[in-house]
Amino acid sequence: MKILNNEISTRELYNNTASHWIREQPISLSDFTARPFVLELCEPINQMQVLDLGCGEGYCTRELSRRGAAQVYGIDISQGMIEAARLQEIQNPLGINYEIGCSTNLKQFGNGEMDLVVAVFLFNYLTIAQTQECMAEVARILRPGGRFIFSVPHPSFPYMREATYPFYFQVDGNGYFSKRDQQFPGRIWKRDGSWLNVQLIHKTLEDYFNSLNVAGFNTMPVIKELRVTPEHIALDESFFSPLLDLPLHLAIQVSK
Repeated sequence: MKILNNEISTRELYNNTASHWIREQPISLSDFTARPFVLELCEPINQMQVLDLGCGEGYCTRELSRRGAAQVYGIDISQGMIEAARLQEIQNPLGINYEIGCSTNLKQFGNGEMDLVVAVFLFNYLTIAQTQECMAEVARILRPGGRFIFSVPHPSFPYMREATYPFYFQVDGNGYFSKRDQQFPGRIWKRDGSWLNVQLIHKTLEDYFNSLNVAGFNTMPVIKELRVTPEHIALDESFFSPLLDLPLHLAIQVSK
């Protein structure tokens, strides 16, 4: 399998920082502004076969299991992240199967094997072509009526805000259309004042929906634009208020 440069940089980034991501409670910005809403969109999960693509150290994977899935699989390209996930599985067994793998080649799963596929902030690390390959594989392994739920940074967000605390992608000016498929660095902060380095391969809304269409998803999607809420402000105004009224993330659900 040909390894692309962005795959190498993503693997290295997360191999080097895997320990910084380990947590059982929400601490990073998107643990509050994105992941709870994505997980709610996944319901009902009970007795389902679930795949968490780009699972990282398993934060969402564990929650999917706790919510009653029959079996949960976690796939990530980073060996460091998978080792961290497996360590937590040893410490608190939930029956999750973690393995190193590539989201554009899911040959370990058969056609129609999954009820639900989840990808939380995976596609900001993939090119447009890789996104299409991944979504085609997701469509293949989903059973008829199965659901695909994913979250991405809102495509508009990097172009609406300067590179500063508590969340940014450094896109260097305008370029919503002209900078498609280019990779940019970013940071997302934790409430303890530390931060996590992240990346963005920029895609437009049209790119995401065209990729879904090419993969064969043709049902009306459910779309949620995720943002800072009044509840977030009440919890920690100094942390969340710089992002008030900005489109931070997208959560999308489609059915096969």
